[in-house]
Amino acid sequence: MKPVSELLKGREGTLWHARADDTVFEALQLLADYEVGALMVMDQGKLVGVISERDYTRKIALQGRNSKETRVRDIMTRDVLYVTPDTGTRECMALMSEKKIRHLPVLDGSTVLGMISIRDIMDDIIADHESTIEQLENYIRS
Repeated sequence: MKPVSELLKGREGTLWHARADDTVFEALQLLADYEVGALMVMDQGKLVGVISERDYTRKIALQGRNSKETRVRDIMTRDVLYVTPDTGTRECMALMSEKKIRHLPVLDGSTVLGMISIRDIMDDIIADHESTIEQLENYIRS
């Protein structure tokens, strides 16, 4: 399978993120606007956490907290698992499955390149399988 850098092509310059000082409500609005399930939390260009719909459900909704008063830094996941641009999609899928996560930031050293989701991995697998099927069908026809 291909490296995650291939999955990020076409998205260069798109670093959807929230700030640690944002309210959770503001972060939820960004999630809705971008139609994504998680955002990186950035501080002065550095990755400091991830906030996801899961964080909101478990740490705000189920605890009866107010999303307009609670800051992202209070509920974000701080110990962020990440991958590098050279990490293979198969390795990402295994990591996501093992750790039960759906999003992985991609870092080159301390530079944030983007974030991939389990959807990105699945789309890649499906495209790869479709390509293999097409090649086999063409081989059979020739």
